[in-house]
Amino acid sequence: MQLRPGIGGFLRPFGCGWFIREYLLGHGPEGSPMIGPDGGACQEDVFYHYKQALHRAWAEDAVAREEERRIKQGKTAYSPEEYQERRYWFLERIPSKLAKCRYHSFVVYFGMFKRLGWVEAIGEERSGPQDYDDRFQPRRFYRLTDKGRSATVTEVSDPLMTLYNYPRSIRSAKRHKYYIEARIRRI
Repeated sequence: MQLRPGIGGFLRPFGCGWFIREYLLGHGPEGSPMIGPDGGACQEDVFYHYKQALHRAWAEDAVAREEERRIKQGKTAYSPEEYQERRYWFLERIPSKLAKCRYHSFVVYFGMFKRLGWVEAIGEERSGPQDYDDRFQPRRFYRLTDKGRSATVTEVSDPLMTLYNYPRSIRSAKRHKYYIEARIRRI
């Protein structure tokens, strides 16, 4: 199994699509709070918990790397208390933009889930800013549909391919055969 991503990919401990699906199923992935699958969650909450889960995974990886260095130097491994202390130490120092997922990218990704019919809006709730100005939008809650529950891991991990039948092999313009042919013609 190849551990590093292909050209243009990001190495993440878990994928965004997998997290959205597991979160809306109510499984509470990667230490996130469990929700009722019928009650759903708003898009902003899913993004927040996804980002927090990425930060927790990054902190655990940092502690594991630090502990490996300690063991190679002949020092003892961390006790469970020391491990948790170091994990919190790293977690407090992670910049919010360290994990590359930005809110706009998440909205686009979540929009693909909507277009595929995997999530459906189930209701709205008045948002905090609406108390001051009615032009703000309410929070919309989403839940998984039966189609979203039955989607395979491959489909969930790459909704762009599922939506447009657009495989990864031709996504990069530099890898696309038409781009290569055009380059050869110019030379």
